Amino acid sequence: MSKLMYTKEHEWVKVEGNKVTVGITNHAQDQLGDIVFVELPEVDEEVEKGDDFVVIESVKAAADVYSPVEGTIVEVNEELEDSPELINEDAEENAWIAKFEIEDTDQFEEGFMTLEEYQALIEEE
Repeated sequence: MSKLMYTKEHEWVKVEGNKVTVGITNHAQDQLGDIVFVELPEVDEEVEKGDDFVVIESVKAAADVYSPVEGTIVEVNEELEDSPELINEDAEENAWIAKFEIEDTDQFEEGFMTLEEYQALIEEE
């Protein structure tokens, strides 16, 4: 069974056992505008929670994406290199950024929100 969670930094995290898929939310891509470039991390890179691991450039700005989890990157969405606009089209489904393998599943006990909590957060902004 998978579990979908959100961060206040506008990332989504899908947890399936010790495998985690990470992307940015529709709200984040909407704020960035048209995405023109994505600098993906390297497979097998070990990332600490809070590390900047991706750069997303849009017509408005460049933004670092900070890892919401600690783990090893096992796969990146290479489609984003040739088609970064996929994030604008489908940020929360097919335009995931990276997949991690994690050891510590307890890291999800703090700092993550349900969809309802996340929607309340963006309504306040």
